[in-house]
Amino acid sequence: MKHLISVAMVAAFTVTALPVAAETLKVSSYLPPKHTLNLTIEAWGAELAEKSGGTLTLELYPASQLGPVNRQFDMTASGAADVAVVLHSATPGRFPMTELAGLPLAAPSAGNASAVGSPRLTELAEEYLASEHEGTKILWMAVTPPLKISLKSAEPSSLDVFKGLRIRYAGQVFQSVLEVLGATPLPVPPAEVQEGLSKGIIDGTFFPYEALKAFDLGSNLKYTMEPGIASATFAVVMNKARFDALSPEHQALIVETTGVGRAASFGALWDAGEEEGKAYVQEKGVTVVVLPEDQKAALFAAITPIIDASIAAVEATGKPARAFYTAYVQ
Repeated sequence: MKHLISVAMVAAFTVTALPVAAETLKVSSYLPPKHTLNLTIEAWGAELAEKSGGTLTLELYPASQLGPVNRQFDMTASGAADVAVVLHSATPGRFPMTELAGLPLAAPSAGNASAVGSPRLTELAEEYLASEHEGTKILWMAVTPPLKISLKSAEPSSLDVFKGLRIRYAGQVFQSVLEVLGATPLPVPPAEVQEGLSKGIIDGTFFPYEALKAFDLGSNLKYTMEPGIASATFAVVMNKARFDALSPEHQALIVETTGVGRAASFGALWDAGEEEGKAYVQEKGVTVVVLPEDQKAALFAAITPIIDASIAAVEATGKPARAFYTAYVQ
């Protein structure tokens, strides 16, 4: 009997002592290499490699190498990519609950910085947003600071200048804002905005400052308008089957290094990048125009109805839109 026990103990020790199989996760991003989200993923990958002793690494494919912006989620859900950066507004109507966090004037009561909104949205993701991301595991969510309208030649000191302008947008919320302003919304992919501006296909774009720098648009623009109006939401997601197939050690490491903490650190980086982006456009000669108070009041009055209409539309589909929105902005 003692011999059998000894054999069992040795066998158990041998099993637990087996090395963890090395894994490399293929990460897809439509964003240019130096974008803050990609830099965050690279930092995350370095952390995974260090903490796993090199047995868990990431291989990042930026700039739409694996697929365009509107295919990122499906690529991950199907397993074509292990992890991807998803811009929710790139597939209008696909993520209606999630996009409520980007509504005009919507932000947690603590502020509209990415370092505030990103962890808050991540906290709410499992309860409210998992069903919109079926087939994937949400690693963390991201919310930009409010996006600004930037224009090629028209000075946006009055809301009247937007009438008839062709402006790049992504998502129903931004389309609604532009329509209220009398502009013509055009759904131009981010990587094609520079060409669209240079060829006169569009007169302006909806972007945060950080993205203006990332896509090097400073030389194609003359004005940008403050305040920002609405935000864009992102998710970094992982194929659920791929996650489930990892060793318990690797699963635990991914959980440990993502979630609310990663969202908060990313948000802080994005906020810093937003300041750098503003400095970049000003260095390129872009004039930042702050709306006069009367025009700002008119802007807010014009876009406020979009909030209630958007929430009601999602609520009508049976989703707890009002509960989610209330939880997000509290």
